[in-house]
Amino acid sequence: MKKGINLEELVAIESTDARLEGCLNRKNAGKAVVLTHPHPLYGGNMDNSVVNQMAAAFQAAGFTTLRFNFRGTGKSSGTFDNGNGEQEDVLAAMDFLSNAGYEQVCLAGYSFGSWVNAHVVCSGAKVCDHIMVSPPAAFISFETVAQLPYTGLIITGENDDIAPPSLVNSLVSRWKISPRVEIIENGDHFYSAHALGQLGQILTSYLNA
Repeated sequence: MKKGINLEELVAIESTDARLEGCLNRKNAGKAVVLTHPHPLYGGNMDNSVVNQMAAAFQAAGFTTLRFNFRGTGKSSGTFDNGNGEQEDVLAAMDFLSNAGYEQVCLAGYSFGSWVNAHVVCSGAKVCDHIMVSPPAAFISFETVAQLPYTGLIITGENDDIAPPSLVNSLVSRWKISPRVEIIENGDHFYSAHALGQLGQILTSYLNA
């Protein structure tokens, strides 16, 4: 067992050409979420403070949470695959939860993780909700994401130069979706200072609505 925000169980997830390390916090309810982390080539991993804050909010709302390291990150085997193999990793994590009996599986990702999740959802994966935190529209192209159903919440910072509100709103318009969009005043991409707590408050409000 590993002690994180709440007690988490270390698990292994079998993906395509990779074995992933994950942290699972089990709840009795049938709701579960897969949480994905920032870009691994820039230091992103499942222990990122934003991912932990997201996990804490979901756990407090009664969700089972599964955060994991993409291939080639931490103790996950394999190598970075420019988002392609990482999509397989997300699908494997979703299957892990489905096989564990969770019928309602959500996806929530931060930065690069939200970009990977977007491709998974666009490709037809069925999720009960899809949440994006700072989708990195100024850093990686979302051009091949033609549609994005199930998206209920998008959060970014007013001063986020990697996920600027103007580009995020342009994506929302192009996808013809109507999620709740929250812009954190004076927030940056790394949710420093006050922004991390506000992120948790927004998620808590949304999940308990």
